[in-house]
Amino acid sequence: MTGTPLRLLTPGMPRRLVLATLAGAAADLAGIALIAAAAWMITRAAEQPPLAALSVAIVAVRAFATTRGLFRYGERLAGHDVALRAQAGTRERLYQALVPAGPLPRRGADLLSRMVDDTDAVQDLLVRCLLPAVAALLAGTAAVVLAAFVLPAAALLLAAGLLVAGVALPAATAVAARRRSARIAPARAELAARVADLVHGAADLAAYGARDRALSAGMEADARLALLERGRSRVDAAALGLGVLVQGLTVVAVVLAASSADLDGVATAVLALTALVSFEPVLPLGAAGERLAGVLAALRRLREIGATPAAVTEPGTPLPLPDEPPALEIEDLVVRHGDRAPALNGVSLSIAPGDRVAIVGPSGAGKSTLLAALMRTVDIESGNIMLNGVDIRRFASDDVRTRMTGLIQDPYVFQATLRDNLRLAGPDASDDDLARAVRQARLDDWTGRTGWDTTLGEDGRTVSGGQLQRLALARALLYDPQVLLLDEPAEAVDEETADALLADLLDATRGRTTLLVTHRLRGLEQVDEIVVLEDGRVVQRGPHHALVSVPGYYRDLWESEALTRR
Repeated sequence: MTGTPLRLLTPGMPRRLVLATLAGAAADLAGIALIAAAAWMITRAAEQPPLAALSVAIVAVRAFATTRGLFRYGERLAGHDVALRAQAGTRERLYQALVPAGPLPRRGADLLSRMVDDTDAVQDLLVRCLLPAVAALLAGTAAVVLAAFVLPAAALLLAAGLLVAGVALPAATAVAARRRSARIAPARAELAARVADLVHGAADLAAYGARDRALSAGMEADARLALLERGRSRVDAAALGLGVLVQGLTVVAVVLAASSADLDGVATAVLALTALVSFEPVLPLGAAGERLAGVLAALRRLREIGATPAAVTEPGTPLPLPDEPPALEIEDLVVRHGDRAPALNGVSLSIAPGDRVAIVGPSGAGKSTLLAALMRTVDIESGNIMLNGVDIRRFASDDVRTRMTGLIQDPYVFQATLRDNLRLAGPDASDDDLARAVRQARLDDWTGRTGWDTTLGEDGRTVSGGQLQRLALARALLYDPQVLLLDEPAEAVDEETADALLADLLDATRGRTTLLVTHRLRGLEQVDEIVVLEDGRVVQRGPHHALVSVPGYYRDLWESEALTRR
């Protein structure tokens, strides 16, 4: 995804990058020329020549001083424009890689660290590594050429010093920082995860008496990161100190060479100050070497996300969805998560338009996996899911989810108002539409108390589990897909509310194709068919009255539920 610097650039950005590079080099050249002209003018003025002999130097000093600032401004403007555009493009590509990848075996804080901190490395790569290196190369070459016109021996000494400070020193710092930089990004992600656990799970940690242990783990993560950051600061300081030492030794060597060649005072001053200022664009390269090691480590972490295979295989040429009401035919469906036993193993179902099917079974039976396969968020190992006679794998997964979606596990709430969170499912929904959806989701009492413009906390931290579940249900009802998939809509609410909610849902879904995953059996006599899953297989199926009349999981659960209600 982000293998080389050029791959970070979108069309139009290379031209801006070239302009930024040229502007930066021009600013450094103007600085060298400014010092050289000023040195010549001052030392020549000490000889008290006619004023006319200094007029060109005076104009040159003013011109170089003015243009240096202008070129530096242009370099900052163009360089940061390219860096910010490249960073935005990298984040966009990272998000595009995350969406088809589905759930990843990484904590949210780690992904956030990659999205924020690691993509910031793109700026460092362009602004602190690439642009300074090119500008230093051009400026250093110009300084050596200028010195060669005055004294070739001094030019060789200057070139040697610039190579040490601009090539050997950055390479050494990069090698020294490589291992440490590869550990900084994971350490930062670990600290972010610990802090997120402390903030988001404060109530749970306090309830279970684990707050001190979690706080101690967070402090340890902070200490590890601080130790790595201090090591990086020491490398930066050492690189800068060694660069200044090389600068000073080079200037001394150039002055000694000028004295040995019996140059006059004007030429010696020009050579000495030119050598001194030519290190100005080169000295930051020592720290850039250390920064480059961190940038490469960050880009490797981004490539890990980009290399993550998609959760489902998309068709090369997707077919358009049929216009007819959806009819589903599931044939010997097998779905497996990784190397584990199949989550679904030979499931077959037939769902006609308007049918309502309830899926019940113990936890881990494959109920949610069946909904995920219908939504094309997991791939099918074998078997088929036919939509109006066409395998759904021939449709784009995004298109399938416009027809079949609903309430899924782990719904997300954004840091926004209740109205905005609901309108994710219906951007053009009116207040009446919102009110109808929350009423069907049995959430109207809460919205009546809080109001539509109440801000909900990030990830639903300001709402209860039951409110979060019903908010997600209201979204599903507001979206109104042709095939409504509901995964435990009555979870995390009290018995009375759960019964009323299921009754309302069964009334609201009459005549609508619906698949309802539930552990609650009350009211299921209204659905067209009940399918019982165990260990990924269909072990029972039929209407409610038929299933309660024969031994099996369904009757056992029905009797257990009846005893609980007494």
